[in-house]
Amino acid sequence: MANPSKFAEALKRRRLEQNLTLEQLSAKSGVSRAAISKIERGDSGASTPVLGKLAEALNLSISQLVGGRSSEPVLRIPRDRQPVFVEEATGFQRRSLSPMYLGRGIDFVLNRLPPKAKTGPFPSHRRGVEEHLYVTKGRLKVTLDGDEHVLETGDFLLFRGDLNHTFENLAATVCEYFIVIDSTRLR
Repeated sequence: MANPSKFAEALKRRRLEQNLTLEQLSAKSGVSRAAISKIERGDSGASTPVLGKLAEALNLSISQLVGGRSSEPVLRIPRDRQPVFVEEATGFQRRSLSPMYLGRGIDFVLNRLPPKAKTGPFPSHRRGVEEHLYVTKGRLKVTLDGDEHVLETGDFLLFRGDLNHTFENLAATVCEYFIVIDSTRLR
């Protein structure tokens, strides 16, 4: 993550805004109390699957959890102000592109996966969430509840967000892909 201390602060702030104890967030997310405490103190980073579980338990998108700007009529978000999460173990990078309005329902992200790297499984979203994926560079294998889909540059994939999903770069170069996570049906 670009700034781990900001993420630690954001996680704790979001947990407290919802009046959740560490134990309650642990129970909702399936992430241990000790791990959440370490993340909030900045003693440990979060893996991509853990980040997804925490965001889902807090009823937030990952982009909302890692930071972002508030609603404005016209909004330009310079590259250096776009929240970026980097998973240390794999080098997976998730850049939040969309504004993080609470209740907006759309999360637009740019993902970069190093050569031959694979993400851990992302926890499923709530039923009704859809993900729209477009590969801009590389060769990507998307596994959805055990079903594999190999995508090339220019390919598009629409899938239900309530399926567990992993991403694997099959190429010897960086794979880059956009995802739009649409939860507007839940509104």
